[in-house]
Amino acid sequence: MRPQGYINMPPFLLLEAVCIFLFSRVPPSLPVQEVLVSRETVGKISVASKMMWCSAAVDILFLLDGSHSVGKGSFERSKHFAVTVCDALDISPDRVRVGALQFSSAPHLEFPLDSFSTRQEVKAKIKRMVFKGGRTETGLALKHLLRTGFPGGRNGSVPQVLILATDGKSQGHVAPLAKQLKERGVTVFAVGVRFPRWEELHTLASEPREQHVLLAEQVADATNGLLSTLSRSGICTAASPDCRVGAHPCERRTLETVRELAGNALCWRGSRRTNAVLATLCPFYSWKKVFLTHPATCYRTTCPGPCDSQPCQNGGTCVPEGLDRYHCLCPLAFGGEAHCAPKLSLECRIDVLFLLDSSAGATLEGFLRAKAFVKRFVQAVLSEDSRARVGVAGYSRELLVAVPVGEYQDVPDLVRSLDGVPFSGGPTLTGSALRQAAERGFGSAAGTGQHRPRRAVVLLTESPSQDEVAGPARHARARELLLLGVGSEAVRAELEEITGSPKHVMVYTDPQDLFNQIPELQGKLCSRLQPGCQAQSLDLVFMLDASASVGPENFAQMQSFVRSCALRFDVNPDVTQVGLVVFGSWVQTAFGLDAHPTLAAVLRATSQAPYLGGAGSAGTALLHIYDKVMTVQRGARPGVPKAVVMLTGGRGAEDAAVPAQKLRNNGVSVLVVGVGPVLREALRRLAGPRDSLIHVAAYSDLRYHQDQLIEWICGEAKRPVNLCKPSPCTNEGTCVLQNGSYRCECRDGWEGPHCENRVLRGDALKARGSRQEPAGDQEPSSSQLLQRRPGHPGR
Repeated sequence: MRPQGYINMPPFLLLEAVCIFLFSRVPPSLPVQEVLVSRETVGKISVASKMMWCSAAVDILFLLDGSHSVGKGSFERSKHFAVTVCDALDISPDRVRVGALQFSSAPHLEFPLDSFSTRQEVKAKIKRMVFKGGRTETGLALKHLLRTGFPGGRNGSVPQVLILATDGKSQGHVAPLAKQLKERGVTVFAVGVRFPRWEELHTLASEPREQHVLLAEQVADATNGLLSTLSRSGICTAASPDCRVGAHPCERRTLETVRELAGNALCWRGSRRTNAVLATLCPFYSWKKVFLTHPATCYRTTCPGPCDSQPCQNGGTCVPEGLDRYHCLCPLAFGGEAHCAPKLSLECRIDVLFLLDSSAGATLEGFLRAKAFVKRFVQAVLSEDSRARVGVAGYSRELLVAVPVGEYQDVPDLVRSLDGVPFSGGPTLTGSALRQAAERGFGSAAGTGQHRPRRAVVLLTESPSQDEVAGPARHARARELLLLGVGSEAVRAELEEITGSPKHVMVYTDPQDLFNQIPELQGKLCSRLQPGCQAQSLDLVFMLDASASVGPENFAQMQSFVRSCALRFDVNPDVTQVGLVVFGSWVQTAFGLDAHPTLAAVLRATSQAPYLGGAGSAGTALLHIYDKVMTVQRGARPGVPKAVVMLTGGRGAEDAAVPAQKLRNNGVSVLVVGVGPVLREALRRLAGPRDSLIHVAAYSDLRYHQDQLIEWICGEAKRPVNLCKPSPCTNEGTCVLQNGSYRCECRDGWEGPHCENRVLRGDALKARGSRQEPAGDQEPSSSQLLQRRPGHPGR
């Protein structure tokens, strides 16, 4: 006999009920919140969350739900969310203060806002928070805050932000309490955990509600949304000017238990007073957990990505790799070349001689690597209709032309001939090899006059030369040879000196990187370098920030940049003079204007300039240039344009505006190259009336602004010159312009064209009389002497 209350359920309905019960225990695989954008945009949101940064005076209190309905696992995820947000906050007593409070059956203060002054301390304390458990008394926690305020806060004198992380299943009324809190000026973020009840989160959150409701389970997205809202509300500026906050469609889901009609089952209804039993069909219901979808709008910040410029050509797919790197997935027809460019081809008419370092310094391994590079290059760029001809020579003590230029027209034959190029060993005499290559490296392929093709020497080396290279390189360039250098970082400066331009140098870091230089070399062989203002007289001083705020690695980047710029000028006492000043804990003249008469000497001295460290003062450095560098006594030439190029990160430039103007008033042009993601206001003030300012985002980007700097320098070199600025007169003599030249009126006790000679007491009267009544055989005037000085306009 069946027990009372037993229902005879059909087997198929019983099976369905069991399945519903079992599947209700399975964790859902669908995301609780989903931003409906492309995978690329999702990646940009995640990347932007790591770049955002809030530095403002603001009090932020985390209110974390530690009740049993949330559970220990979701409580730990709430803590992880809070720690991630702290990574984007400038936590200090004067900027962002952070506190935390946990609530369940009762609120519990974890730490007030004035407890810790560093981000590391706050994060460590949040990680040590212990799950309490209990009822979800959100209302009691809000009452506590209404009664006591933010613990350890600044009494509302700065913006107050409450970040409430909960599942939204409070056991009391929260709407009136949340309203009172918001009316007191508190910005409330409602952050869902586990499967939140979105309606209650919207009730808790500030207006506009969709911007203040987030999900802690998706940490990067929630952090981005939080900081995006703080930026839009003006509480803090969290992203760079290039980044944008945008509205994106999104869906939020809630896991709810619902009753659903499952069908009809036979049931019996009757009366105890009768013997009749009534059989009928009764509805049968099942209970199951389902997702309810809530359409919404999510506001997120995205920053420009490396693929935004669509660098991949010919249908290639750009795949971002972090903030600024990417790679291209290319169609098969384009063979994986950089940017999926078409097949390389030397379309210009050119004769190329590869000059391989075969010395002991290169080692056999390095020599074989250079030969492999040449093989790959000719296979990639030479074709049947190519107008280029290639030869190969090796060198150590002597130059050996192993494959004469143009001897092999067939690419396979040319590649096979390279196997016969021998390794010699011996000293590394690059200078001698360059001279011999210019004289006999092209043999009968040279041709004459307009029928001669362009000629290029491609030098491959990893070892510094043991002989002088500047003279042979000038000799080669004078014979209209294009010199290109391919080598390791150790020989970069030497290759720049040989080729005459950093744009003619390719540096590699490993063997694979060497082969990646093939497309760049192909492009350089068929292009010409834009020259600087070679024939213009100029006194040029570079001033480098060598303080601790720059650091030794960035200082080395500035040194490399100065060397690259110097290569664009004809350095000698008659044309361009170059000086260098560094400043940090003190100011030092690395070398004066008249210290180095050749480009090679300037390049070496620039590499040897000291990194000083300490706190730098740009104003003191500019005054040092005014008093001790840009003077006639220290090598500056009267009548020659003068310019100072200052490279700095901006710190220590607050006192520099007045000294910079003093230099400009004295006829010296001043250009500021400011480096850093944000241009400091002190550098804007320093720029002067003609906007003499170049902003560079990072020290590694200096090379991209070289042409802009050269253009400015050449423009300043053409400006009219006042012969008396700076004054060529020493010992407080007065400079007087006269008939297109000048003369110096000396104080008593001094004489000479520049008042450089002291007059003895007994001769003072005679000297004064001789100035008043010049004799026929008097000494040459100052203007006559100046016409003999190198670089003077009258020369």
